[in-house]
Amino acid sequence: MDVKNAFLHGELDREIYMIQPMGFQNRGHPEYVCKLRKALYGLKQAPRAWYGKIAEFLTQSGYSVTSADSSLFAKANGERIAIVLVYVDDLIITGDDVEEIFRTKENLSVRFQMKELGQLKHFLGLEIDQTKEGIFLCQQKYTKDLLKKFGMLECKPISTPMEPNAKMCAHEGKDLEDASMYRQLVGSLIYLTLTRPDISYAVGVMSRYMQNPKKSHLEAVRRVLRYVKSTIDYGLLYKKGGNCKLAGYCDADYAGDHDTRRSTTGYMFTLGSGTISWCSKRQPTVSLSTTEAEYRAAAMAAQESTWLIQLMNDLHQPVDYAVLLYCDNQSAIRLAENPVFHARTKHVEVHYHFVREKVLQEEIEMRQVKTDEQTADLFTKSLSVGKFEHFRRQLGVIQRMGANIEGEC
Repeated sequence: MDVKNAFLHGELDREIYMIQPMGFQNRGHPEYVCKLRKALYGLKQAPRAWYGKIAEFLTQSGYSVTSADSSLFAKANGERIAIVLVYVDDLIITGDDVEEIFRTKENLSVRFQMKELGQLKHFLGLEIDQTKEGIFLCQQKYTKDLLKKFGMLECKPISTPMEPNAKMCAHEGKDLEDASMYRQLVGSLIYLTLTRPDISYAVGVMSRYMQNPKKSHLEAVRRVLRYVKSTIDYGLLYKKGGNCKLAGYCDADYAGDHDTRRSTTGYMFTLGSGTISWCSKRQPTVSLSTTEAEYRAAAMAAQESTWLIQLMNDLHQPVDYAVLLYCDNQSAIRLAENPVFHARTKHVEVHYHFVREKVLQEEIEMRQVKTDEQTADLFTKSLSVGKFEHFRRQLGVIQRMGANIEGEC
């Protein structure tokens, strides 16, 4: 659903004045200013005022704000649940409590001017297909528009976003005459990673050179676009049924950044068949060993796991089991399981020992996995075609199947 003129509903919690609008000045008192009674478009306080209004309405209707996300509201009736997700003036309403959903839609239409947009198919550039297999998320139209905008719609496709074992450098190559195009390109690709975790590492590396990009960096970004062209109709599939348990993978590429010698953290979490959360990020400080780099990656994954557990609990899907976190480094696993601080970890910042606490509390269980099956490897380095395609399938990134799309689910 969409709220018409959403910002005009907001109530102000402080005195705000504005100059008299052009064409409506009081000739007798041109120096007077207008005192606002309600919010207006263009006002810095308008989004917050509107959120306060919609949150107040939903709370009075029996919904509660989830602690994991302030824009997510949930209402449970027995074993059934209704969920409302608010993004400025766009609302997604879902759940299995059909009566409550119908009642909420009616109440919203009475209180605000609403526009019924029907079943969710498009949302902020995302395309949602409800198929026989499950729910498929992609950004096919956004991708096509992106390629067209930067003149890459007819480019030659390629099978991986980066050359295997490619190492980028900040100072090699000539400066670009116009760096703004590079920044627009990378910014557009960052938004594409919402449904394309397979390009997260490549885009993350390219975003490090936004301040002073070189020609070699632009060529690398163009390679990412060539890969995107070859997989323009790919996206994430969340299959129906099956084992719907939370599980994660974490990995690190030791001293992978050529300029700073920092390591790269990569982690991902799946719920059932599809990936629901992922990250590819350079670590903030240099690690002194592979074990330390992997341990830091596990700590970051443990933080994300804690948030996901809270989110699941807020949606009345309690996580009453230890979340499995797969790691391919035995030393890092031993370090997380051992309550005694080793002398070799005295220099590691205290907050990285967060993972050890979660393991001892049995919220997380770390398990060894073979390097060949470490899916998070995709988020830490550029891989060969065979490995890349195998891990991409493990993420749940597949080609769109138009023949299976139904009007209703």
